[in-house]
Amino acid sequence: MHLETFATENASRPDVSLFEMGPRDGLQNEIAVPTAAKIALIEALADAGIKRIESGSFVSPKWVPQMADSGEVLSMINRREGVVYSALTPNVKGLELALDAKASEVAIFGAASQSFSQRNINCSIEESIERFIPLMELAKAHNVPVRGYVSCVLGCPYEGEIAVSEVARVSEILYKMGCYEISLGDTIGVGTPLKARKMLKAVSERVPIEKTALHFHDTYGQALANILACLDLGVRSFDASVAGLGGCPYAKGASGNLASEDLVYMLHGLGLKTGIDLIKLARAGEQISNQLKRINGSKVANALLTTDVA
Repeated sequence: MHLETFATENASRPDVSLFEMGPRDGLQNEIAVPTAAKIALIEALADAGIKRIESGSFVSPKWVPQMADSGEVLSMINRREGVVYSALTPNVKGLELALDAKASEVAIFGAASQSFSQRNINCSIEESIERFIPLMELAKAHNVPVRGYVSCVLGCPYEGEIAVSEVARVSEILYKMGCYEISLGDTIGVGTPLKARKMLKAVSERVPIEKTALHFHDTYGQALANILACLDLGVRSFDASVAGLGGCPYAKGASGNLASEDLVYMLHGLGLKTGIDLIKLARAGEQISNQLKRINGSKVANALLTTDVA
């Protein structure tokens, strides 16, 4: 792929959509922070121009105590018009709590690996899908959009490599159930560009490419390369986490998500519009990193915030 040609050809295409995962997928794998800090992060992300923010998770606080205050967070944030505030909901009870908190939309999660499904949510892939049927029906009754996640699309911590046919099969099931978008997750960050392209091509034969999103972890430093390798296939929705927060607590070695700032910097460099103010985004990441007393995981933010530009 010739990058200069790609940038020129894509300059006039529709905006790229960034789905910000920091407040949920990021913070759920960090030390607990006060509710006020979560609210401040979400509001700062919206101020930076992020239009889709996963703001909480209605799972058992026994398993994910960092998300125990998701109802308070969603109820107390100062909402901006045009911004979607979503929540992860594994079951009907979670959906009911999300509805009470007025989540804009919800998300369900499956896996392309039977072993990961068993260890993550204690059931098979087929059983997990059956559990989602009443949730999808209730969400439809309330006109709440549902997004679908597929984990382990490029590798599993227990099974190793996963067949792309299985990724495509699970993705199609979630799409046909009514999920408006299918996010394809490299949960442990082992994917490489050619494998990423092969996987996305297989899924696109079963799910329209415009209904897919990429969620690549950066464990081996391949996330940006994987996204770049898939861009010319037509995918335009990407998950990322400000300051590279978090990862998967069930996957040993998954050191963290792709930093939103790094992704936005690359996309802008390709001439693609995101509608995001990169400096404001970097500052939001720095603020929550300071709250967590951790090193900011974004290379771009670390560079920008040490220059006169910031």
